[in-house]
Amino acid sequence: MKLFIKVKPNAVANKIEQVDATHFAVAVTAAPVKGQANAAVIELLAEHLKFPKSLLTIKRGQKSKQKTIEIQNKQTLL
Repeated sequence: MKLFIKVKPNAVANKIEQVDATHFAVAVTAAPVKGQANAAVIELLAEHLKFPKSLLTIKRGQKSKQKTIEIQNKQTLL
């Protein structure tokens, strides 16, 4: 499953807004330095979706505000 994320780094508070089934707006307090904002996005999404962080991977947009995140199926890891 793929999720499409619009990230706002350096926000006042961490926040997730679900636009539709696969699109989210995520605000994180972390700065976009050395992957800190990316790590915060993964952590926040994993907590929101109740998935382990290890199942979420940024497939596109490592250095962009627009990201595509893939959720791996638990069975594929076994």
